[in-house]
Amino acid sequence: MEHSDQDRLIALAGLHQAAYCVQRIANRGTVDSAQMEPCIYSLFQIDAADVASVYGEPGAVATGARQVVAQLTGEPQREMELTRYVIALMRHERNLGGRRKMQQEIARRVQGAAAARGDLPLLDREVLAGLAGIYQDTISKLTPRIIVRGNPLYLQNPDNQDRIRALLLAGIRAALLWRQCGGSRWQVLLGRRRMLDAARAYLRDTERV
Repeated sequence: MEHSDQDRLIALAGLHQAAYCVQRIANRGTVDSAQMEPCIYSLFQIDAADVASVYGEPGAVATGARQVVAQLTGEPQREMELTRYVIALMRHERNLGGRRKMQQEIARRVQGAAAARGDLPLLDREVLAGLAGIYQDTISKLTPRIIVRGNPLYLQNPDNQDRIRALLLAGIRAALLWRQCGGSRWQVLLGRRRMLDAARAYLRDTERV
Protein backbone atom coordinates (compact mmCIF):
# COMPACT_ATOMS: atom_id res chain seq x y z
CA MET A 1 0.00 0.00 0.00
CA GLU A 2 1.26 3.43 -0.97
CA HIS A 3 1.46 5.89 1.90
CA SER A 4 1.34 9.67 1.69
CA ASP A 5 3.39 12.36 3.40
CA GLN A 6 0.32 12.96 5.57
CA ASP A 7 0.32 9.31 6.70
CA ARG A 8 3.98 9.55 7.64
CA LEU A 9 3.36 12.83 9.44
CA ILE A 10 0.55 11.33 11.52
CA ALA A 11 2.78 8.42 12.54
CA LEU A 12 5.66 10.76 13.40
CA ALA A 13 3.29 13.07 15.29
CA GLY A 14 1.94 10.10 17.24
CA LEU A 15 5.51 9.22 18.22
CA HIS A 16 6.27 12.79 19.30
CA GLN A 17 2.98 13.01 21.23
CA ALA A 18 3.77 9.86 23.21
CA ALA A 19 7.24 11.23 24.02
CA TYR A 20 5.75 14.60 24.94
CA CYS A 21 3.31 12.97 27.37
CA VAL A 22 6.13 10.98 28.97
CA GLN A 23 8.11 14.18 29.40
CA ARG A 24 5.18 16.04 30.98
CA ILE A 25 4.40 13.30 33.47
CA ALA A 26 8.07 12.91 34.41
CA ASN A 27 8.59 16.62 34.97
CA ARG A 28 5.17 17.86 36.07
CA GLY A 29 3.38 14.79 37.34
CA THR A 30 0.44 15.29 35.00
CA VAL A 31 -0.58 15.54 31.36
CA ASP A 32 -3.76 16.55 29.57
CA SER A 33 -5.92 13.45 29.08
CA ALA A 34 -6.86 14.65 25.58
CA GLN A 35 -3.17 14.42 24.65
CA MET A 36 -2.61 11.04 26.26
CA GLU A 37 -5.79 9.26 25.19
CA PRO A 38 -4.98 9.04 21.45
CA CYS A 39 -1.65 7.41 22.29
CA ILE A 40 -3.28 4.72 24.41
CA TYR A 41 -6.12 4.36 21.90
CA SER A 42 -3.58 3.53 19.18
CA LEU A 43 -2.46 0.41 21.04
CA PHE A 44 -5.88 -1.21 20.60
CA GLN A 45 -6.18 -0.47 16.86
CA ILE A 46 -5.03 -3.75 15.39
CA ASP A 47 -6.77 -3.52 11.99
CA ALA A 48 -7.37 0.21 11.48
CA ALA A 49 -8.86 1.23 8.13
CA ASP A 50 -6.15 3.83 7.56
CA VAL A 51 -3.32 5.61 9.36
CA ALA A 52 -5.46 8.47 10.66
CA SER A 53 -7.88 5.97 12.23
CA VAL A 54 -5.11 4.59 14.44
CA TYR A 55 -5.41 7.71 16.60
CA GLY A 56 -9.14 8.28 16.45
CA GLU A 57 -10.73 11.68 15.93
CA PRO A 58 -9.35 14.20 13.40
CA GLY A 59 -6.64 16.29 14.99
CA ALA A 60 -5.95 13.69 17.69
CA VAL A 61 -2.18 14.09 17.36
CA ALA A 62 -2.11 17.87 16.92
CA THR A 63 0.16 18.18 19.96
CA GLY A 64 2.60 15.80 18.33
CA ALA A 65 2.40 17.66 15.02
CA ARG A 66 3.27 20.91 16.82
CA GLN A 67 6.27 19.17 18.36
CA VAL A 68 7.38 17.99 14.92
CA VAL A 69 7.24 21.59 13.67
CA ALA A 70 9.15 22.84 16.71
CA GLN A 71 11.82 20.16 16.37
CA LEU A 72 12.33 20.86 12.65
CA THR A 73 12.30 24.65 12.84
CA GLY A 74 13.51 25.45 16.34
CA GLU A 75 10.43 27.62 16.85
CA PRO A 76 9.45 28.23 19.52
CA GLN A 77 12.33 25.93 20.58
CA ARG A 78 13.74 22.45 20.12
CA GLU A 79 13.39 20.06 23.05
CA MET A 80 16.51 17.92 23.15
CA GLU A 81 15.04 15.68 25.84
CA LEU A 82 12.03 15.02 23.60
CA THR A 83 14.36 14.24 20.70
CA ARG A 84 16.23 11.78 22.89
CA TYR A 85 13.00 9.89 23.67
CA VAL A 86 11.96 9.84 20.01
CA ILE A 87 15.33 8.47 18.88
CA ALA A 88 15.35 5.87 21.67
CA LEU A 89 11.86 4.66 20.74
CA MET A 90 12.80 4.39 17.07
CA ARG A 91 15.93 2.44 18.01
CA HIS A 92 13.97 0.05 20.23
CA GLU A 93 11.38 -0.54 17.51
CA ARG A 94 14.18 -1.50 15.10
CA ASN A 95 15.69 -3.83 17.70
CA LEU A 96 12.28 -5.38 18.28
CA GLY A 97 12.09 -6.16 14.56
CA GLY A 98 14.64 -8.94 14.98
CA ARG A 99 12.87 -10.55 17.93
CA ARG A 100 9.96 -12.53 16.57
CA LYS A 101 9.00 -14.18 19.85
CA MET A 102 8.87 -10.85 21.67
CA GLN A 103 6.71 -9.38 18.91
CA GLN A 104 4.29 -12.30 19.22
CA GLU A 105 4.22 -11.95 23.01
CA ILE A 106 3.40 -8.24 22.75
CA ALA A 107 0.67 -8.85 20.18
CA ARG A 108 -0.87 -11.64 22.27
CA ARG A 109 -0.87 -9.61 25.45
CA VAL A 110 -2.21 -6.44 23.81
CA GLN A 111 -5.12 -8.47 22.46
CA GLY A 112 -5.65 -9.83 25.95
CA ALA A 113 -5.58 -6.31 27.40
CA ALA A 114 -8.15 -5.20 24.84
CA ALA A 115 -10.46 -8.05 25.81
CA ALA A 116 -9.94 -7.45 29.54
CA ARG A 117 -10.60 -3.72 29.18
CA GLY A 118 -14.26 -4.15 28.33
CA ASP A 119 -16.02 -0.83 28.89
CA LEU A 120 -13.33 0.67 31.09
CA PRO A 121 -12.07 4.13 30.04
CA LEU A 122 -8.79 4.19 28.13
CA LEU A 123 -6.99 5.93 30.99
CA ASP A 124 -8.40 3.71 33.72
CA ARG A 125 -5.74 2.68 36.23
CA GLU A 126 -6.22 -1.04 35.54
CA VAL A 127 -5.96 -0.58 31.78
CA LEU A 128 -2.74 1.42 32.09
CA ALA A 129 -1.29 -1.04 34.60
CA GLY A 130 -1.93 -3.88 32.16
CA LEU A 131 -0.23 -2.05 29.30
CA ALA A 132 2.65 -1.04 31.57
CA GLY A 133 3.15 -4.69 32.47
CA ILE A 134 3.48 -5.59 28.79
CA TYR A 135 6.17 -2.95 28.35
CA GLN A 136 8.00 -3.96 31.50
CA ASP A 137 8.08 -7.65 30.55
CA THR A 138 9.17 -7.10 26.95
CA ILE A 139 10.48 -3.77 25.62
CA SER A 140 12.22 -2.83 28.87
CA LYS A 141 14.44 -5.91 28.45
CA LEU A 142 16.01 -4.43 25.30
CA THR A 143 19.32 -2.64 25.74
CA PRO A 144 20.25 0.07 26.18
CA ARG A 145 17.12 0.72 28.22
CA ILE A 146 15.16 3.91 27.77
CA ILE A 147 15.95 6.15 30.74
CA VAL A 148 13.21 8.58 31.70
CA ARG A 149 14.47 11.62 33.57
CA GLY A 150 12.40 14.02 35.61
CA ASN A 151 11.32 14.94 39.11
CA PRO A 152 11.93 11.94 41.45
CA LEU A 153 8.74 12.82 43.35
CA TYR A 154 6.69 12.14 40.21
CA LEU A 155 8.79 9.28 38.88
CA GLN A 156 8.47 7.30 42.11
CA ASN A 157 4.67 7.42 41.97
CA PRO A 158 3.40 3.94 40.89
CA ASP A 159 0.53 5.37 38.84
CA ASN A 160 2.92 7.66 36.99
CA GLN A 161 5.25 4.74 36.36
CA ASP A 162 2.37 2.83 34.77
CA ARG A 163 1.36 5.80 32.66
CA ILE A 164 4.91 6.34 31.44
CA ARG A 165 5.42 2.67 30.55
CA ALA A 166 2.08 2.53 28.73
CA LEU A 167 3.06 5.66 26.78
CA LEU A 168 6.45 4.20 25.89
CA LEU A 169 4.63 1.14 24.52
CA ALA A 170 2.46 3.54 22.49
CA GLY A 171 5.64 5.22 21.29
CA ILE A 172 6.93 1.88 20.00
CA ARG A 173 3.59 1.40 18.22
CA ALA A 174 3.99 4.81 16.58
CA ALA A 175 7.59 4.08 15.56
CA LEU A 176 6.42 0.84 13.93
CA LEU A 177 3.65 2.72 12.11
CA TRP A 178 6.19 5.32 10.95
CA ARG A 179 8.39 2.60 9.46
CA GLN A 180 5.40 0.81 7.90
CA CYS A 181 4.49 4.10 6.19
CA GLY A 182 7.95 4.28 4.66
CA GLY A 183 9.37 6.65 7.24
CA SER A 184 13.09 6.75 7.94
CA ARG A 185 15.71 9.02 9.47
CA TRP A 186 16.75 10.10 5.99
CA GLN A 187 13.19 11.10 5.21
CA VAL A 188 13.28 13.56 8.10
CA LEU A 189 16.73 14.87 7.22
CA LEU A 190 16.29 15.12 3.47
CA GLY A 191 12.53 15.63 3.31
CA ARG A 192 12.33 18.30 5.99
CA ARG A 193 10.28 20.71 3.88
CA ARG A 194 7.75 18.07 2.89
CA MET A 195 7.36 16.96 6.50
CA LEU A 196 6.89 20.56 7.63
CA ASP A 197 4.28 21.14 4.93
CA ALA A 198 2.43 17.99 5.97
CA ALA A 199 2.51 19.00 9.66
CA ARG A 200 1.23 22.49 8.95
CA ALA A 201 -1.51 21.14 6.69
CA TYR A 202 -2.56 18.73 9.45
CA LEU A 203 -2.71 21.56 11.97
CA ARG A 204 -4.71 23.78 9.59
CA ASP A 205 -7.22 20.99 9.08
CA THR A 206 -7.40 20.50 12.85
CA GLU A 207 -8.33 24.14 13.35
CA ARG A 208 -11.25 23.72 10.93
CA VAL A 209 -12.74 20.79 12.86
